[in-house]
Amino acid sequence: MSGQLNWYKATIYPGINIAMIAANPRRALGAFIRAHRERLPPPAAFSGRRRTPGFRREELAEACGVSATWITWLEQGRDVSASPHALARLAEALRLASAERSYLFTLAGKRDPAEPAPATDDLPPEVLALPERMTIPAYLLDRTWTARSWNSLAAELFNGWLDGDHDRNQLRFIFLSSRAPRLIANWDDRARRIVAEFRADFSCRLHDQTLLALVDDLIDRSAVFERLWQEQSVLAREGGERRFIDPPRRFYQSTLIVSSNPDIRLVSLTPL
Repeated sequence: MSGQLNWYKATIYPGINIAMIAANPRRALGAFIRAHRERLPPPAAFSGRRRTPGFRREELAEACGVSATWITWLEQGRDVSASPHALARLAEALRLASAERSYLFTLAGKRDPAEPAPATDDLPPEVLALPERMTIPAYLLDRTWTARSWNSLAAELFNGWLDGDHDRNQLRFIFLSSRAPRLIANWDDRARRIVAEFRADFSCRLHDQTLLALVDDLIDRSAVFERLWQEQSVLAREGGERRFIDPPRRFYQSTLIVSSNPDIRLVSLTPL
């Protein structure tokens, strides 16, 4: 439990006595709303200078048709009622993208009842064999973004992660390995997007102790991950072009969800 509390302390309320912090999604919800409120440009009707960036709470309340008190209490992490319709208006007022909107509803406990299948560590041999049957670099990632199987082409491409005797977690490779910035082109941009995509996955498993421990470990060991995690960005996974530096190569990445276990993703890279 200490890891979970450390995560909340470091990402939601830094500086507050850890004994005062409960591992409560409402606090994460409050921090998320506040961060996105402060990112909004001032209302068009406003002119002049202001002390704080973004919308004021009163302006956000007016934009989504609720009271300023309700917004304040949400940001403070209080146990207040939030109907799906009110949350929808809030998401629209905050101009959230689809993944960010899903994250908001999950933290509020109002997410669509279609939940992912329960996580399992056991995979059928037929699933584990999928990468080996492909003629392009391919690997399987589980819910913790750990590679469960991969082919030789992927091992050759991801030197320092899928070759040799390395930690197979993709996030630890990207943020803790000195090899990653020398291998992945535009590493800063990719790292930012990776964290935002991982937060979208994490939002579906807020009480998963394995994921909480992973986030806690990355925060402790990577200042870059900690900074990006605190940005509260949420993005859906996308394919697209991936560039590698050493040696220079270009691929198109595709990600497929395994129907028998939606926590497992098959990632393939087609040479360009």
